Amino acid sequence: MFLATEECVVVHERRTRLVCLDREDGSVRWDVPMGTWPRDLVVADGRCLVLPQSPDQLVCLDLRTGAELWHIDLPRFSGHVVAVGDTVLVGGWRGYTPLAAFDLWDGRPLWQTPASVRAALPLTWGGGVLLGHGSDAWLMDPRDGGEMARWQLPEPLIGDELRPVFTPVSPDRCLARCGPRSLMALDLSSGAVDELVRHDVDLVGQAAEFVGGYVWLRELRAGYSAVDPDAGSALWRVDVGQPLVSGVVRADGGFVVASEGALFRLRPDGQVVERAPHAQRISALRDLGAGEVIATTRGTLKALALDSRRPR
Repeated sequence: MFLATEECVVVHERRTRLVCLDREDGSVRWDVPMGTWPRDLVVADGRCLVLPQSPDQLVCLDLRTGAELWHIDLPRFSGHVVAVGDTVLVGGWRGYTPLAAFDLWDGRPLWQTPASVRAALPLTWGGGVLLGHGSDAWLMDPRDGGEMARWQLPEPLIGDELRPVFTPVSPDRCLARCGPRSLMALDLSSGAVDELVRHDVDLVGQAAEFVGGYVWLRELRAGYSAVDPDAGSALWRVDVGQPLVSGVVRADGGFVVASEGALFRLRPDGQVVERAPHAQRISALRDLGAGEVIATTRGTLKALALDSRRPR
């Protein structure tokens, strides 16, 4: 698990360490002990929030130095963390715990639901926090826990409890992955739910990606399909004869995707124009901006510069 900012990359290493790396050269800025295998890492306002599997705590670190600013004890099996403004929301993973809110600056408790709540990975959107489970999606005010909006979905949300299920495409519109093949559009202004896509093959159980003005859907045993975010119409399909890993990245007016063993450069219309083999098995691509990408491989993070000639 890792996250990236404009200046650094924070990654969990060696089971019990949290390490901050410089974006420019990969040098270590700080290295601190941090429980075991975090369920969540979040960066907000110069702070890094960490939720390890053990101990049962939420820890807030200074992103610049790695120094602990505060920590709070949580119920066992707490999961999911999202920060909105000056509020941190924790809970909802697998329905084990209530949702609870804390002040970002000092960890002070703000409110807690009276009972356990089951919700997919939350998303900051629409001035609140978007949550969902089954055929329901709702927008919550993070400061007081009040409900701001609710949508009834015609098909249940995908059941993955660790990966995103929602994709924001505008301040008023968010996409929700439902069932094995569907993508629903939630409208904040009207409260409407519309089916944007019903694909012809099964999709990977995670949120769609919104990159370069297009919605990208990763197919379960193949590549990506790109669709129009407004009409839902199919634009093109990227099929390289093998499954693609997660992550579509902008590069030189086109895009880059990856299989386990290669990077593929795409034209703006999705056509493959170049293939660059990669020596290590790739598991995902993550855009860093400024023409850079992180390729995650087994046990490593590798920063790549995508120039106008070829991925490398």
